[in-house]
Amino acid sequence: MLKVDAGTIYVEGANPRHAHEWRVFQEVPLPDDKSVILGVIDVKTNYVEHPRLVADRLVQVGKFVGKERLMAGTDCGFGTFIRWSLVDPGVMWLKLASMVEGAKIASGEL
Repeated sequence: MLKVDAGTIYVEGANPRHAHEWRVFQEVPLPDDKSVILGVIDVKTNYVEHPRLVADRLVQVGKFVGKERLMAGTDCGFGTFIRWSLVDPGVMWLKLASMVEGAKIASGEL
């Protein structure tokens, strides 16, 4: 993955199947020319992550890649389709607001 000709690597980090994968950054240093977008919001549930959980996820990775090379993101899209959505649109906005607040907390801690 680190050999890909891309400046930014997008990592799902919120859904239970991938939440542990941030540990790769403990073992393999991120090349200086790369940055990471970490998925801190699960896009397949209507549960809104607490900003503290979002911050914890970012801080875990930020310790290894650095604050300047880390961005918060969602795991993917919100599963929206024509006339149907996996996640309620109101919940989507709450999740994004939680991501913003969690990123602010993490920025203060890194």
